[in-house]
Amino acid sequence: MITIIQTYGSMLLQALGKTLLLTLLSLVFAMVIGLVFSLMNVGKNRFFNFIGIAYVDGVRGVPLIVLAYFIYFGIPTGIKMMGIQDFRLTALQAGTIALAMNCGAYMAEIIRAGIESVDKGQMEASRSLGLNYAKSMRLVVLPQAVRTMIPSIINQFIITLKDTSILSVIGFPELTNMGKTISGNTLKSLQTWAIVGIMYMVVIITLSKVAKRIERRVNRGR
Repeated sequence: MITIIQTYGSMLLQALGKTLLLTLLSLVFAMVIGLVFSLMNVGKNRFFNFIGIAYVDGVRGVPLIVLAYFIYFGIPTGIKMMGIQDFRLTALQAGTIALAMNCGAYMAEIIRAGIESVDKGQMEASRSLGLNYAKSMRLVVLPQAVRTMIPSIINQFIITLKDTSILSVIGFPELTNMGKTISGNTLKSLQTWAIVGIMYMVVIITLSKVAKRIERRVNRGR
């Protein structure tokens, strides 16, 4: 195990960095996606409600690995059939899109639940003061909802971090993919995957501790 760390330690750390980068990028875009579709779901427009529900249920019903394959292989193939031959997606681009779409569906439910946890009287009071729906949501409801959403968002970050391992199937050089490479080079599967598992464990336990601490602070602030 020590030999593997000495020889491949820097490569493992680089792969961990790429894993965290992919997770962070995906979460940022997922937040935007989640906010858009959650607002569709909490609004009173039935057409937007239908779109929001269809997206959330549809994306959550598709395995992430299938979504990754579709984006990485299917979309470029479809575009080439339309006559655009030079189009392609990198593993990072396809992985970010796949994770953002998947995570965005769950973020939509997290944000929706956060918005609905705010007393409806807050919206009514702000509207009675002359604020329109958009300003009431942005200035009154969402700031209060964020406090209850933060622990769930961090938990979703942890889930997305673990889901990055699935993207090894499209060749993205994240931690699991690097583990496969090192295991194949050294023929030391037990030691290699023990190191990879420990690296995941350290990051995820750290994030879990942060989530619990934030949750305690939020609960004390209520």
